[in-house]
Amino acid sequence: MPSIDYQLAEYSDLFMLLAAFTYTVAFLAFTWDLAKSSKTLRAIDQRAGAVQAAVPAEKATVSVGAPSGPEGSSRQWDATSSALTADDAMGYTGERRNAARVAVALTVLGALIHGAAVVMRGLAAHRVPWGNMYEFCTTGAMVVAVVFLLVLLRRDLRFLGTFVVGLVLIMMMAATIGFPTPVGHLIPALQSYWLIIHVSVAVIASALFTLTFAMSVLQLLQADREAKVRAGGRERLAFLKIVPSAQSLETFSYRINAVAFVLWTFTLMAGSVWAEQAWGRYWGWDTKEVWTFVIWVVYAGYLHARATRGWTGTRAAWLSIVGYLCVVFNFTIVNVYFSGLHSYSGV
Repeated sequence: MPSIDYQLAEYSDLFMLLAAFTYTVAFLAFTWDLAKSSKTLRAIDQRAGAVQAAVPAEKATVSVGAPSGPEGSSRQWDATSSALTADDAMGYTGERRNAARVAVALTVLGALIHGAAVVMRGLAAHRVPWGNMYEFCTTGAMVVAVVFLLVLLRRDLRFLGTFVVGLVLIMMMAATIGFPTPVGHLIPALQSYWLIIHVSVAVIASALFTLTFAMSVLQLLQADREAKVRAGGRERLAFLKIVPSAQSLETFSYRINAVAFVLWTFTLMAGSVWAEQAWGRYWGWDTKEVWTFVIWVVYAGYLHARATRGWTGTRAAWLSIVGYLCVVFNFTIVNVYFSGLHSYSGV
């Protein structure tokens, strides 16, 4: 068995800290983007309101909608109102473009450094770097960041940056503070090619569930805002104006959850095959196996209820959130406090 390269492992830890610092700056940049957008949009609304009060109603047409383009704004002004709001509109798009671009660039840099740290961890141990909770959590955080960046190539989801990068930081802090594990060799039960297949797919599925969790939380906030607007109430979270409608968030979250559910189904099946090879049975009602199945049932119920029972809106969002909380419970509480054949997390 190859010896552990402890010096390379130290470099991995150093790069992990550097990645966390870069993500922190990216998180602040995304947060600044939302805060600046909220302030500017509030000013635009105030000036648009002043225009509507100053000109006849049939001429003061101001259309406000959810983001539809890459710059995140679908606001429109007619010739009457543009004289007062054009400068604000240009400032809004320019500020958002600059702040968001800096945040995305920092996230890309953080993901590259993070990826280097994960690779060095694997090279130091001469195996795939997801043999314990520390490695699973750090690798999972990297996959969350990478998946978010890949989705950005197709859809403008920069409004999710604060929430997604924040979750990445939480995962990295949990790995470093809650599950610190020195680099080492795998126990015999994990020395199988099924580790690569089973765990890698589970990591990708968990990363997609993390994205939909963030979108579901935003959906609830947006739905509450839309209800207040319809009732003529006062809006508190102005940044939600640059976020798509609750319906759009729900639709996109549903599609991602459908893909993640297929991956989680494969994770469950691959785990059963691996269990037969390692312990001579496909299913043994081990605590980890039970909670993996519970997660599958929750998301299956979510997809079925939304597709056939009309469970849309906040009910669908809450089901998605409950599913993700089950994923977190399975990874943390089950691994740490429940004994079983899967109790080899290294903590």
